[in-house]
Amino acid sequence: MNRNPGLWLALVVAIGTLGFVQGALERSAHHAPEVPLFEVDPFWPQPLPNHWILGSAIGVGVDSRDHVYVIHRRESFNERTEIGAATDPVTSSCCIPAPNILEFDPEGNLVGYFGGPSDEYDWPTSNHGITVDPMDNIWIGGNGPRDSHILKFTRDGEFLMQIGAPDQAADSHSKDHFGRVAKISFDATGHEAYVADGYGNKRVAVLDAATGEFKRYWGAYGNPPSDEDLGRYDPDAPLAQQFRNPVHCAEPSNDGLVYVCDRPNDRIQVFRTDGSFVTEKIIAPRTLGDGSTWDIAFSRDPEQRFMFVADGKNEKVYVLLRETLEILTSFGDGGRQPGQFFAVHSIATDSRGNIYTTETYEGKRVQKFTFLGMGPAPAADQGTVWPRRD
Repeated sequence: MNRNPGLWLALVVAIGTLGFVQGALERSAHHAPEVPLFEVDPFWPQPLPNHWILGSAIGVGVDSRDHVYVIHRRESFNERTEIGAATDPVTSSCCIPAPNILEFDPEGNLVGYFGGPSDEYDWPTSNHGITVDPMDNIWIGGNGPRDSHILKFTRDGEFLMQIGAPDQAADSHSKDHFGRVAKISFDATGHEAYVADGYGNKRVAVLDAATGEFKRYWGAYGNPPSDEDLGRYDPDAPLAQQFRNPVHCAEPSNDGLVYVCDRPNDRIQVFRTDGSFVTEKIIAPRTLGDGSTWDIAFSRDPEQRFMFVADGKNEKVYVLLRETLEILTSFGDGGRQPGQFFAVHSIATDSRGNIYTTETYEGKRVQKFTFLGMGPAPAADQGTVWPRRD
């Protein structure tokens, strides 16, 4: 029989190589981090009463009872096509703008509502963001042209405090007022409020959460903030040394870091609580216009291992390993059906690991994504996480 030693040698090498690659793949799969998995709950929340409907939903927060608070804009409707029951004269039997702030229990039942103009305080011309502090108080900002202040309420809607006054010009070095605040978040250990300031100013501001006393502030990379107009974001230009408007979130973690949404710059910057810069993560850097980094929430395990980033331009939620800022997977897609997004704006988690999102512009809704447990990421981009049919 005719034998070819070279052929046999090549075959042996190929088999060995395949075995090595297979082993490497198995080791890689074994060491790949598991990720939290979710599916949309199309039955949450329950329908609103009284022909009420949501406008542009601009914030979501969760209290210690896992009650969910949603804030929306009552002025964001088309009177002719959406709110005929609220016009003068009435033109149809439906619909009516819901109250500004809605409270849902964990099952999605509406259990409370409040908000709107009052003689006690200056309601924002364009409310923006809602957050629950460690004492279960409710904080909101505003990004309208007159909004240079913050409001604080009890969870039942009792007015507690206004910080700043309306109608103040943007000034990123002011210690008296703000510049169209996007969101307020809280450091439970330091009793401090971190203000994403905002649509007019370009900074993170830190307050005493009990008194509202101003404590410190900083800009991108820990620099003193500047109100200079940087122009439009250019993904091919050097990284901007200042934030662009809006500075959209400033989320303290439980290990002394603060994660800031520099939305139009497509990045998250990480700081220590004193404002010293640590690192940054660029996300979807070719995203123009509204940018890619809209809001942040952390997983509820003690280490807060995972970070969820809402991207209202690319219509998805990214799941990051917080320690490394590696993107592990994402879910969501553009669309109107449950599990899809139209301008996903805000994100929050509850004690059971579930995620809640709200959508602005014409999205006008709140959604719940049920935590299913941990497992391998089904895909780098999961798309719509529709409920499984068992």
